[in-house]
Amino acid sequence: MTLQAPVHVDSPTTISSATQTISVLDLFAGAGGLTAGFHAASERYRVARAVEMDTAAAATFDATFGPDLVYRGGIETWLKEEVPPDVDVIIGGPPCQGFSMLGKRDSGDQRNYLWQEYAATILRAQPKYFVVENVAAFAKSQQFHDLSNSTQPDGLLRDYTFEWDILNAADYGAFQARKRAILIGRHRDLPPVGMPQPTHVGAHRTVSEAFKNIPREVTETQLDRRTRVVFGKEMPGAYRPFELHVGREYSELSKLRFPEIPPGGNRFDLPDHLLAPCWRGHTSGSGDVMGRLHWTKPSVTIRTEFFKPEKGRYLHPFEDRAITHYEAAVLQGFPDTHRFVGSKTAIARQIGNAVPIPLGRAISAHLLPLL
Repeated sequence: MTLQAPVHVDSPTTISSATQTISVLDLFAGAGGLTAGFHAASERYRVARAVEMDTAAAATFDATFGPDLVYRGGIETWLKEEVPPDVDVIIGGPPCQGFSMLGKRDSGDQRNYLWQEYAATILRAQPKYFVVENVAAFAKSQQFHDLSNSTQPDGLLRDYTFEWDILNAADYGAFQARKRAILIGRHRDLPPVGMPQPTHVGAHRTVSEAFKNIPREVTETQLDRRTRVVFGKEMPGAYRPFELHVGREYSELSKLRFPEIPPGGNRFDLPDHLLAPCWRGHTSGSGDVMGRLHWTKPSVTIRTEFFKPEKGRYLHPFEDRAITHYEAAVLQGFPDTHRFVGSKTAIARQIGNAVPIPLGRAISAHLLPLL
């Protein structure tokens, strides 16, 4: 895989800006997608602290960005146990399961209200800027409305305001079309920020570009057995991205289905005897189920179960298999320097939940001159 060199953007206001570090606090850090994006924009960004509840994801952050940076636990517990550091920027994406368009939405899901802990952290850390990313549906949620109200003159975050938009990661150089709600907040003493300008509209990067240096043949189905002890727990890893180029064992039915699906095709191309009973009664609807990625387009959104073709358009464009963890990581923009820890399922969840690195890079490069 060909890696792009980091972009270094110096502040025009200070001579010493090239060496001046910018402190970052990463909340709901996951595998560190946003942090990786910030690092890709400039070496000036330095993570002061990260918070992540999932043990495997926290271990991935630890293996990639260094020990003692990440607090493994919920943000509510962290706020009780530690004093948030004073930082320049807070970044993070509170969990979105309760208002995601996937599955049954639950407006009462307690995870939806973790933005309140995010807001409490802003009050205590007093950053110049903050970045919130979430699913596009977040912009229509009650939680978004409450967050907006909190920046009113009588609100919890009255010293802050924010701008927002729905951004497509493909417009910023990602190999996938992934729309996210992006909020960029600032202290009211600072000038308006705006959104980063798209760089790839009309020239989206494609699956063929992403996969050009990846072997098509996959012979292994299991990760090797190396382990490391992190947070007192022994876990598989750490793995370099290309070491995740492993497949899975498929049922005999799946092995019969895959060859029947042509390039760009999906379940509608299957003969009747290979259809699932639920598909026979549904001749319309999603064309992504059991679909092949389009070779000359960006991929669909990489979700946490990309290794299951029945979950979406996750078949390789030509090979009779789902995309591998390595291919999914490349579509997300993870660099070869990233290190993943956990089981195959845990790593897939980390990859699918991450912010595409090119989108994070665009946001951080946009903020850099202001900092």
